[in-house]
Amino acid sequence: MKAADLFVKALEAEGVRSVFGLPGEENLDVIEAMRAAGMRLVLTRHEQAAGFMAATYGRLTGRAGVVLSTLGPGATNLVTAAAYAQLGAMPMVMVTGQKPIRAGKQGHFQIVDVVGMMRPLTKLTRTLVSAEHVPSAVREAFRRAEEERPGATHLELPEDVARESTDAVLLAPSAQRRPVADEASIALAVEAIASARRPLLMIGAGANRKLTSEMLRVFVDKTGIPFFSTQMGKGVVDEAHPLWLGTAALSEGDFVHRAIEASDCIINVGHDVIEKPPFFMRDSRRTVVHLNFSSAAVDPVYFPQLEVTGDIANAVWRIGEGLGPRAHWDFAPFEKFRAGLAAQLAHGGDDDRFPIYPARLVAELRRALPDDGIVCLDNGMYKLWFARYYRTRRPNTLLLDNALATMGAGLPSAIAAKLVHPRRKVVAVCGDGGFMMNSQELETAVRLGLDLTVVVVRDDGYGMIRWKQGEMGLPDFGMALGNPDFVRYAEAYGAHGHRPTSATEFGATLARCLSSSGVHVIDVPIDYSDNARALGAGAEELAAL
Repeated sequence: MKAADLFVKALEAEGVRSVFGLPGEENLDVIEAMRAAGMRLVLTRHEQAAGFMAATYGRLTGRAGVVLSTLGPGATNLVTAAAYAQLGAMPMVMVTGQKPIRAGKQGHFQIVDVVGMMRPLTKLTRTLVSAEHVPSAVREAFRRAEEERPGATHLELPEDVARESTDAVLLAPSAQRRPVADEASIALAVEAIASARRPLLMIGAGANRKLTSEMLRVFVDKTGIPFFSTQMGKGVVDEAHPLWLGTAALSEGDFVHRAIEASDCIINVGHDVIEKPPFFMRDSRRTVVHLNFSSAAVDPVYFPQLEVTGDIANAVWRIGEGLGPRAHWDFAPFEKFRAGLAAQLAHGGDDDRFPIYPARLVAELRRALPDDGIVCLDNGMYKLWFARYYRTRRPNTLLLDNALATMGAGLPSAIAAKLVHPRRKVVAVCGDGGFMMNSQELETAVRLGLDLTVVVVRDDGYGMIRWKQGEMGLPDFGMALGNPDFVRYAEAYGAHGHRPTSATEFGATLARCLSSSGVHVIDVPIDYSDNARALGAGAEELAAL
């Protein structure tokens, strides 16, 4: 068969049923092989958006999403998506076309070194120089993308190689299991936690795996140890749990960080160094137990005293088996901070001001969505409000990017989430800046017949940078922008546009959109004037405790 046909069969062997992307003349043989095999091409309007969709598919399923582009400009458009998947630990395989490598007739037209370009952004990147290499290259690309720590890989398939005939056969995946931590490290962790006075559990992005989530819930229920999470660890354990202490890495002096300061032992599960440090180690008065698939990346603010390296779920289960509540554990300070956090989070959820107060925006989303509803955040000031105020009930139901933290990913991620979970309610929350970076994908969502709601949070500027600019005492400069009429803009794509004029109307509009078919865009202005007080240290609330 042709190498292109073999390539598609190799994708099928990896469980691929859909590919995101845009075709080009250099990969038309692959496109035809996909058609003949009955594989779905999710055609997008921009390669970057296709890459965000493939990465989100990987994030939600644990299996590598596949994105396809042509050479040159198509491939360069995947750079941000590659970084998004690589930094965010989302398994993704990129496939790009290329001119014939044996005999070219167009000189250097559209030629860039795509493999070299992808090298610092991927776990593996290579050019297929022979049809015989297809089975091993595809198998290795998927293996590397999906193994811990997951990320992006890239294969370049030249046009002449795709047309070669070959008798090569596919390679079956090898049987493998993750290594587990040794008994000595488990025993040391149990001893350190048991002997502590105020142990505290931290949940990071690396713990966002189904089995790990289950084991952590059992661990918390059995031991009674309070827990907090990083932004990308939200929802791994239900945040309605009475032992939840909040989300870290927002401001150093807030309630959760006061709890951290009061702790003498932190069980750090799945911390990914891509996220901002969840706490700072300034002295040796606190024991930090590092539980992860790999050893700690030590830096000036993170140097754990004990490492438990291996499968996280297994390690949590085995440590939990050796622990139970200890009479000398004293969680009274944590109870005080939890009460303060609860009071803070209760503020603003019913605030009637308009433009809408951010806490009211978050509260309306939480009230409207079921526990398994998915919120896909773009990147902007509102992300910090959701990180603190949105009670995430299940893993991967608040898709928040705190790794690359790129604008433009919210809408494509929501499209992918809806394709993966067609029966769930899915909402994209985008700032007006981030929305316009990939707003053309509204056409993709409409064409696919998706039921999807997009909330465009409008402040007519780059709000987060404007806030930082103000915090630095600098004048407002270079942050204002103009916007189209988002209602008419949505309707031009065949979507439904809405513009509520009060906070109450926003809640009613959101509920109506979620219960209706089709793609809905809600244009809602937002009031960010309370950022410093609400997202700062909470000094007034802390002083009152």
